[in-house]
Amino acid sequence: MADLLRFLTCGSVDDGKSTLIGRMLHDCGAVAKDKLEGLEDFSLLADGLEAEREQGITIDVAYLYFATAHRRFILADCPGHEQYTRNMATGASNAELALVLVDASKGVLTQTRRHTMIARLLGIEAFVFAVNKMDLVGFGEARFKAIRDDIDALALAAGMDATTIIPVCALDGDNVTSLSPRTPWYDGPALLPWLEEVRPFSTGSLDAFRMPVQQVIRENGTRFYAGTIANGAVKPGDRIVVAPAGTAAEVARIATMEGDLAEARAGQSIALTFAADVDCSRGDLIAAADPAPQVADAFEADLIWMAEEPLLPGRQYLLKLGTRTVPATVQEPKYKLGIDTMEQLAARTLALNEIGAAVVHTAQPIAFEPYAASRALGGFILIDRLTSATVAAGLIRFALRRSENVHAQILEVTPERRAALKDQRPKLLWFTGLSGAGKSTIANLVEAR
Repeated sequence: MADLLRFLTCGSVDDGKSTLIGRMLHDCGAVAKDKLEGLEDFSLLADGLEAEREQGITIDVAYLYFATAHRRFILADCPGHEQYTRNMATGASNAELALVLVDASKGVLTQTRRHTMIARLLGIEAFVFAVNKMDLVGFGEARFKAIRDDIDALALAAGMDATTIIPVCALDGDNVTSLSPRTPWYDGPALLPWLEEVRPFSTGSLDAFRMPVQQVIRENGTRFYAGTIANGAVKPGDRIVVAPAGTAAEVARIATMEGDLAEARAGQSIALTFAADVDCSRGDLIAAADPAPQVADAFEADLIWMAEEPLLPGRQYLLKLGTRTVPATVQEPKYKLGIDTMEQLAARTLALNEIGAAVVHTAQPIAFEPYAASRALGGFILIDRLTSATVAAGLIRFALRRSENVHAQILEVTPERRAALKDQRPKLLWFTGLSGAGKSTIANLVEAR
């Protein structure tokens, strides 16, 4: 069976994303015949909401499945309007590759830069830029080269190693599924054949076993800890820890609806039992003992602000990472990103669609991995406590050193130990009497002696 590629289309509004998708679906035979009858606009194949069809724009993320003889695809068509940037971030969170559209008549715009940077922050390393609407600039080579230079500068600022840039006309199909005679000066690949062959980079470097606990199931006196494996593999007999507490345990069984497994890997939904009872509940992380997961209550993170109301430093939000939700506060941002210049600018807050970096403090320690190592264990959302609305997406960079160096100690000072330390015999004296009788004066004299 052909392998699967998850990718998204993004870019500024009216760059032709829906038209390009419709053209690809049409040219690879992925559209039913009844939908083709009377079809005049390819974008209608991708825009599924009635409001999208009426306005001619994409509002929500549309997930489309199609396949060619060489590969299967799951495509997330993301909206280009600035007000729907939060939807674009959602689509990018599970993608392996980003297809960024640029209108040849307009060039690289602010929203092009914003979408590219968000996709890069969310762990996407493979990019292809489609310079669309080449018919509007007469398929001019000079215009394409000028836009290519701007894209190369954007890619360098976003930390990309390499990019592929293809001139296309989605409306007529030029360089979409096959090379066009109208761009004889272009010697690169057509878009769809390139998508069939590209091999995206890994989206995480963590190989150790990690599984957030989604539910604890009790059956016939046995506790099953259910969840979806985020990273690595597990088998009976493996030594694990339950984080953030750090309790050690040994895996006894791997149970599924189809029966027990000898081994389970990332992406599988399973239920584990342990050789001995341990304290483990929803929100905990079951992880390989070596290397153990990181645990901290303060870390630096990239933030993509998604709310109309700006960030209020010091205000308490809810932080949800995996299956764990804890109260959290955000310090004043270290900086915000100037989208047009890609510079780090001074900032006291973050407004809608702004990107920045800040220190986040949680009310209790949480188990995590840096986002670069694991998307599932390094990405979180911030939630408004009053409205329950998602206000930001966060990507953990690293734990603060001071939080890693602070460990809880078992300290128990009994009254007897304190009396011995102070060389005292504890007594309780009760001074009573009418107001103004001198109780405080006598108490002060006794204390002074």
